[in-house]
Amino acid sequence: MSFGIEEAITTANQLASLQANRNLTDIEISVLKGAWEKLDYDQIAAQNQYATSYISQDAAPKLWKLLSSALGEKVRKSSFREALKRRWEENKSHANSATVNRVPQNRSEAPNRETLPTITDYLEISSDQPLVSPNIYIDRPPVEAMCCEALAQPGALVRVKAPRYMGKTLLANTILAQFTQANYRTVNLSFGLADRDTHLTNLNKFLRWLCSNISRELEMPSQLNEIWDEEGIGAKVSCTAYFEDYLLTHSNRPLILCLDDVDLLFPYPEVYEDFFGLLRSWHEKARNRPVWQQFRLIIAHSTEVYIRLNINQSPFNVGLSIELPEFSVEQVQDFATQSGLGDDPTQIEHLIAWIGGHPYLLEAAFSYLRTHPELTLDSILTDSATLMEVYKDHLREQWAALQDYPQLLETFTQILQSSQSVQLDPIIAYQLQSMGLIQPAENQIRCQLYQEYFSAYLP
Repeated sequence: MSFGIEEAITTANQLASLQANRNLTDIEISVLKGAWEKLDYDQIAAQNQYATSYISQDAAPKLWKLLSSALGEKVRKSSFREALKRRWEENKSHANSATVNRVPQNRSEAPNRETLPTITDYLEISSDQPLVSPNIYIDRPPVEAMCCEALAQPGALVRVKAPRYMGKTLLANTILAQFTQANYRTVNLSFGLADRDTHLTNLNKFLRWLCSNISRELEMPSQLNEIWDEEGIGAKVSCTAYFEDYLLTHSNRPLILCLDDVDLLFPYPEVYEDFFGLLRSWHEKARNRPVWQQFRLIIAHSTEVYIRLNINQSPFNVGLSIELPEFSVEQVQDFATQSGLGDDPTQIEHLIAWIGGHPYLLEAAFSYLRTHPELTLDSILTDSATLMEVYKDHLREQWAALQDYPQLLETFTQILQSSQSVQLDPIIAYQLQSMGLIQPAENQIRCQLYQEYFSAYLP
């Protein structure tokens, strides 16, 4: 049987079911069909009577993100066909081998799926990375309690800081879910959905994009044309008025807004200088303006913020700061148990020796075992070829990212070859830490897996 659009839709539907416990929506199927025919997003939108912005900034990015999460590799409009074909072929191969020689296992098997994250974190996908298992959450006390206690206060601001893959978005989603149950209004908005050439280079367009998406998430009709007056009062005042006169007064329920992937703004000072100052002003308005006491803000970002901001206009030095560390031994054991892999202390210690308590790297190993039930954790860790197979996509992506930045590659090579901590330029250290390649404190290679893989490629 050849691989065609129907096989692609069937495979994508299976992935959506396993990853998000749902079927593809009609518009997602339309995006797949249009992308298969190599149509532009405006053509897909026209065929299905949708706005181009909805297809290009919402439906399509979410679909590629879902598929990336399920497949463990970056999926785009230009690459989805090959990615789905590989999974379709794997499914055929597994089905054939399972009927011929099914190896019995003593442990219970989790669902047959892969959920590997990749860039900003374990649920974030700095912005197109895979997600951790959606029904597994590892508590990180007292972080959750601190966040909930802070966000229950009027005008609260919580900053969640961690390198990519560490679980910022999953933490935020977990916290937001609790407040949703408590009848708060909640919105989680990733800046990865903004068009870089359109929204991230123009303050007025960016703020309109922000307000429009918050309205949509809250299922409120847009009032931008009625309230916005860029020429008369300016973009920042218009945006503030949109919150004061509409978003915050539409309901007496508090609104919690989570801004994810804010790092994507850092290369655009023409936007971030005014926008971050605006966030700081909103936070301060809660001191004496009741309407702003209804507003609570979460900002998720990677490591330190090395951008120029007036200390009195920065949202990164106020509110509650949360830094996410790697999982402890106990949390790794909990993760393994919930993944259906047991909690053998010896194997857990062996696993931590290779990859530390890094949430994404742990999930990659557990996902591989779920899709290869004939293997055990110990057999993976004692076979370097299998171990590299588990992480091949992730390692290749990290390697490719270094190739794009010669200065990072040169510094990373120095760290790799040094037996002691290397003094780094703060910006270089920030970038390598943000990629998750080095430990934030010691400026050393994050784990033995990275040490062995990159030593084989770097001179």
